[in-house]
Amino acid sequence: MTPAELPRTAVVSSLLSAMSYSLDSTLELEFRSGAIYRYFGVPPAVFQGLLVAASKGAYFNRIVRNRFRYQRLA
Repeated sequence: MTPAELPRTAVVSSLLSAMSYSLDSTLELEFRSGAIYRYFGVPPAVFQGLLVAASKGAYFNRIVRNRFRYQRLA
């Protein structure tokens, strides 16, 4: 883990299993399918919103998906 990276947080969601966020505005999401994606230029408020969203899948689809440049890691 780099100093700028926050620890991975397990989440209760039917879509996501874990997420992390780094101080360089990179959001990393691990999906229940096993896929891991890294999203770039994500504002801290978007990460915080995802953490507290009642439906993380709905929030992801509405706020994150197709709105930020991303890279599939696994």
